[in-house]
Amino acid sequence: MKILILGAGQVGRTVARHFSREEANDVTVVDSDEEVLRDLQDRLDVHTVAGNASYPSVLQAAGAAEADLLVALTNSDEVNMIACEVAYRLFRTPTKIARIRSAEYTSQPQLFSETAIPVDVFISPEQLVTEYLERLIHHPGALQVLEFASGKVRLAGARAEPGGALVGHCLRELPEHLGKTEARVVAIYRGARIVPPEGDTVIEAGDEVFFLAAREDVRRVIDELRREEAHVRRILIAGGGNIGLRLARSLERSAQIKLIEHDSRRARLVSEQLENAIVLAGDAADEELLIEENIDSTDVFVAITNSEEANILSAMLAKRLGARKVMALVNRPSYADLIESGSIDVAITPQVITIGALLAHVRRGDVVRVHSLRRGAAEAIEVVARGEEHSSRVVGRTVEEIALPEGAAIGAIVRGEEVIMAHHDTRVQTNDHLILFLADRRHIETVERLFMRTAP
Repeated sequence: MKILILGAGQVGRTVARHFSREEANDVTVVDSDEEVLRDLQDRLDVHTVAGNASYPSVLQAAGAAEADLLVALTNSDEVNMIACEVAYRLFRTPTKIARIRSAEYTSQPQLFSETAIPVDVFISPEQLVTEYLERLIHHPGALQVLEFASGKVRLAGARAEPGGALVGHCLRELPEHLGKTEARVVAIYRGARIVPPEGDTVIEAGDEVFFLAAREDVRRVIDELRREEAHVRRILIAGGGNIGLRLARSLERSAQIKLIEHDSRRARLVSEQLENAIVLAGDAADEELLIEENIDSTDVFVAITNSEEANILSAMLAKRLGARKVMALVNRPSYADLIESGSIDVAITPQVITIGALLAHVRRGDVVRVHSLRRGAAEAIEVVARGEEHSSRVVGRTVEEIALPEGAAIGAIVRGEEVIMAHHDTRVQTNDHLILFLADRRHIETVERLFMRTAP
């Protein structure tokens, strides 16, 4: 595909890096900062164009007329929307995705259509991160919780701990532990090494175990990998920005929420928009303030300020002072593995979360959902099996008959409202939604070809 990325900020650079890894993609990045573009070109195999991303002349120079996909990721909602408008009206760019942060726009879906503002898909990183944090908070012990099939199936990752019921046992014993609850382990990471999830694979303490299960069964499986954890009741949020406000608003009716905001004027504004949460003006890295607010009885501490250094430091301090689980938002994916190996339980990287929303529109075949895992090294995808037996490489075949590349596994199948954990003899039917895990995303093209219809 010929992909045009507008904006070379943190998200734009991450998207460019992700797409440029695939040889079939021709990526061009537009930004007004020439120094940033030079640095990007030194690091990645991309073309760059300097200028205002919404100017017709700049879009023309960047190849908007030949582009298959335009992704507008500048810091301005208005520039992103105008760029999509110009690309469509002047160059007929077929698919246009825009990052739109303000709820003033996103709450009015009638704004976006060919006859209004021609944005095919709008994404809000703040909303995506908020939803991601909610799922993590509702599943104590999880490192990652991702949704497929309109929420019917979830893929979760958890670190096995000493004392977990499954630790020291092989995977074939999983049904004995879960009873009627069905789950499928799709990947095990032991340090930097991936361990094939075979029947005789033994789960060890410290393993990161990724599994698929129906939405209502995820908590049960996590409890088998770790000591059972109590429900989350007390949450302290550091940062009253867009994400902090959205998260507090979504959780304040089901938990006791305290929010710390450094800017007193912003704290006052946030407090006016919340009903039950307590808003404090202060520094989340102030030890005395955290002790005063009973940090030692806090179930979850979430640091989501605009400063990743402040997030890391305040989360480390909260953990040392007794918070049960701490999470920190960081903008550099390379930091995430470093800090998760220390006292911080979960590192949140907005770019990695956002990129999944984009990938579903780049993948060929009937791919409807994509999630990036392990900082982009692996992927989990939801794809629809189309056609009949004579025109499909998967329909009518059992799971073991499908020629999947090494490291790829079909974990679950959603057939209408039914969730089926995939076994070797499970037969695929037309219109089934298959949830696949790919340990190596370089095999994605092979999987895409499998699900493209063949000539009759």
